[in-house]
Amino acid sequence: MFGFSCHFQLQHLLILLLVSTLHSLLGLLSYIHSFTNMSDLEASLRPKRKKGLVDYFVQFRWIIVIFVVLPISFTMYFLHYLGDVRSECKSFKQRQKEHDENVKKVVKRLKERNPSKDGLVCTARKPWIAVGMRNVDYKRARHFEVDLSAFRNILDVDKERMIARVEPLVNMGHISRVTVPMNLAIAVVAELDDLTVGGLINGYGIEGSSHIYGLFSDTVVAYEIILADGQLVRATKDNEYSDLFYAIPWSQGTLGLLVAAEIKLIPVKEYMRVTYKPVVGNLRELAQGYIDSFCPRDGDQDNPNKVPDFVETMIYSPTEAVCMTGRYASKEEAKQKGNKINRVCWWFKTWFYQHAQTALKKGEFVEYIPTREFYHRHTRCLYWEGKLILPFADQWWFRFLLGWMMPPKVSLLKATQGDAIRNYYHEMHVIQDMLVPLYKVGDALEWVHREMELYPIWMCPHRMYKLPVKTMIYPEPGFEQQHRQGDTHYAQMYTDVGIYYAPGPVLRGEVFDGADAVRRMENWLIENHGFQPQYAVSELTEKNFWRMFDADLYEECRRKYRAIGTFMSVYYKSKKGRKTEKEVQEAEQAILETPYAETA
Repeated sequence: MFGFSCHFQLQHLLILLLVSTLHSLLGLLSYIHSFTNMSDLEASLRPKRKKGLVDYFVQFRWIIVIFVVLPISFTMYFLHYLGDVRSECKSFKQRQKEHDENVKKVVKRLKERNPSKDGLVCTARKPWIAVGMRNVDYKRARHFEVDLSAFRNILDVDKERMIARVEPLVNMGHISRVTVPMNLAIAVVAELDDLTVGGLINGYGIEGSSHIYGLFSDTVVAYEIILADGQLVRATKDNEYSDLFYAIPWSQGTLGLLVAAEIKLIPVKEYMRVTYKPVVGNLRELAQGYIDSFCPRDGDQDNPNKVPDFVETMIYSPTEAVCMTGRYASKEEAKQKGNKINRVCWWFKTWFYQHAQTALKKGEFVEYIPTREFYHRHTRCLYWEGKLILPFADQWWFRFLLGWMMPPKVSLLKATQGDAIRNYYHEMHVIQDMLVPLYKVGDALEWVHREMELYPIWMCPHRMYKLPVKTMIYPEPGFEQQHRQGDTHYAQMYTDVGIYYAPGPVLRGEVFDGADAVRRMENWLIENHGFQPQYAVSELTEKNFWRMFDADLYEECRRKYRAIGTFMSVYYKSKKGRKTEKEVQEAEQAILETPYAETA
């Protein structure tokens, strides 16, 4: 009888799975159909693409994800959590002692390197562990490994100086778990809790508070760096290493090895009061609604009464968007009668982007979300990438039964895909961010629709500061004289147009050249003073790379601090495809032989 009951329940579950999967497929067909009936910005249909074997591997990859990736991911997350708890049980003094010992080990390891025999220096972390979608192909060449895996502690939380001193492998989840109960937070908390401090400093970091504080690296007040010769230095904006301080962001660890950073803390409250406001119109009207959600038209951009603490907009179609603004709120305010509290990170909850989308039907509404849960609102579903990885994972039954294992670790997804699937994703899938001046966001949205037809689109603003020196990324010359909406005399407002999904032509089964689309996107960014974050797969040639980014300060620091010949240059580290040792050495030698190649 027990066996019959189990068999019946299993049949019942399989029927639910089949029905829900069919429901998801019907929703996907409806989503595709919406693209084929658009009246404005109509894109021409492309020829149909013939399916190959890899298409079916990708289509049924969810089997591997459910039975292999999710269980291992959950185990890794749990073990990582236990490691963080163990670290938190130690005194700050003990953590500092361990840090000093680990720094000595790195210095010793660097001094053991024989430049004439050993390859260029890189970390010992396995290539597939990186969170970014760009494959770490440079490690396939001969290299000299330095192990930084022990640098994963929060070294100090200084409430008087409002500074958190952390090691580079501390992730966002760890920091928020420690600081938020103190009613403190780092000024920019990246949404995915698996992202690390080192990755955000050397690459790219943005959050809904970046319209106030800038990118993640803009909130760092000091870097502790081990240089090529093994010297440990502390770089700040006003000490003797100020040039290094400004050159570190976006350098991808090619100037030295980051071993600690001091990051600005801000006071926060227990909840975020979030307002969801639907916007309807054409893409330019959606763009203006987004700008108006956080930029006062009178130019009073530094007035906290007019500018929200958090900003985020999601565009769901060429005619519909939801603008979200947030303000910190006390526990007393949140729990007042009539207020709704939404614990968005519970495993069975509707995915955040789908929850926000309900504003298109029910109109503007307000709710309170616990601050730490709000910070990591996109973690569980990886924005909306989870829908492609597991087509039925947003269904209520999956969320309730297996949602506690979400999300799959990006590193494990990469480790289990193989070269064929990796190349498929490069061609049929887009994970890119376009950093563009705020006043050009309408142009960017129309370009994305015309070239990729990709929705949803994530938009988040950030300040691009006017600094004493010209760094790799920099605002438009003379922007302060234009007095555009969102700009101030000291910073130009930029926005991140995040495009993460399968383009419309791919969903319709049409021919789509992903590499060519990315090349066109990169050319558009260069022409419009935009930037492409280096975590993404890039098609840039070396010439175009340095047309997009400014090389002067970076190359000056490479020579001054003798990084050339020790660390790979940022272009070759970011370049798509395998790098040969000979190719990199020839490029490094060419830099050394330039007429102005003087060393300090």
